Amino acid sequence: MNNYHSSLVSVIIPTYNAEKFIERTLNSVISQTYLNIEVLVVDDGSQDRTAEVVKAIAQKDSRIILLQQENAGVAAARNLAIEKSRGEYIAPIDADDIWYPQNLEKQVQCMLQADSSVGVVYSWSVDIDEEDRLTGGFYNSNLQGKIRAALVYKYFIGNASSSLIRRACFEKVGGYNRHLKEQNAQGCEDWEIYLRIAKHYQFRVVPEFLVGYRQITSSMSCNDELMAKSHSLVMASVRQQSPEILPKTYRWSSSSFYVYLAAKNSRSGNVSRTLFWLYEALKLDTVMMLLRHHLYALTIISIFQLIVQAVTSTIASDSCPPLPLRAPEREMTTVNIIRRTNIHRFLPAQLYERWRLSKLVRPSEKTEFLYSQIPKVKAFSNIKSL
Repeated sequence: MNNYHSSLVSVIIPTYNAEKFIERTLNSVISQTYLNIEVLVVDDGSQDRTAEVVKAIAQKDSRIILLQQENAGVAAARNLAIEKSRGEYIAPIDADDIWYPQNLEKQVQCMLQADSSVGVVYSWSVDIDEEDRLTGGFYNSNLQGKIRAALVYKYFIGNASSSLIRRACFEKVGGYNRHLKEQNAQGCEDWEIYLRIAKHYQFRVVPEFLVGYRQITSSMSCNDELMAKSHSLVMASVRQQSPEILPKTYRWSSSSFYVYLAAKNSRSGNVSRTLFWLYEALKLDTVMMLLRHHLYALTIISIFQLIVQAVTSTIASDSCPPLPLRAPEREMTTVNIIRRTNIHRFLPAQLYERWRLSKLVRPSEKTEFLYSQIPKVKAFSNIKSL
């Protein structure tokens, strides 16, 4: 094994009732082109066959280690995995997400090319459905360097499955925040720890789509009340400790997060909550919201859903099939996603956001805005069915 592969990467996977997707997640991990890994799966008190599925796969691959605990939440599960791990780098992935084959290889390469001031490397991700199909959503931020102010403004990393983290970061700032669960406010644990890490370390980006972020209506992240409370507590803590960050940044952050919650509710067909979060977002950041295409797209979808519900409720005949509550979605292809990413960066909201971010960051912080340096996306990196 050459020097490049000598660094052990500890993959940590918290699981709770994950039998439906954990096999696909594990297969994507053990199929990585970077081979020097250990995979620590923490069963957080599952009541289904999660542990059995993991044990069966572990019998075929000795790199997989199953840990079990009583239900204590995602933060406690990740902390246990980190405590038991041995790797120089920690790579979290949620139990329903997937990595495309070169994710770890590209991230380790990026980390090795950086100095010790870089603590986190993150990749781009695409949204996938229950069958691993592309749904059209994506995260493709180009921010790197000292990014804490930008990270307060927006969770541009996108999800908990997209990063490679130096072990030294956890030794410096501690583990994931278990207190959010104690306050019945789960959902932003990964955002919170990245904010703590960003106080001391720089971030780097691998500008390739290497992660599949699964969007399902039954996931915890669709509980908008828990998510909103979690975001509020995290930002209150940051605000107390970071007087240098402009107060309006937190208002903008809440607005952006509420758009995310609106989109979550729209996917699950909850019209009232979709409109509620859009209204809350509009109140907090009116100019940006008027530039966002989400405001108009989600509003139109909500109106369509309301019409369908009204028509459906008037149908009395059993011979008439029920109408769908959501507009049919056409199948996404890599060509569609590529086209979207190339258009996305020139949308009015994106142009305004880049200008806004440049004003939030002090010149000495050296946040790098790579929009002009990264070429138009022409292809994906090994996105295929796993």
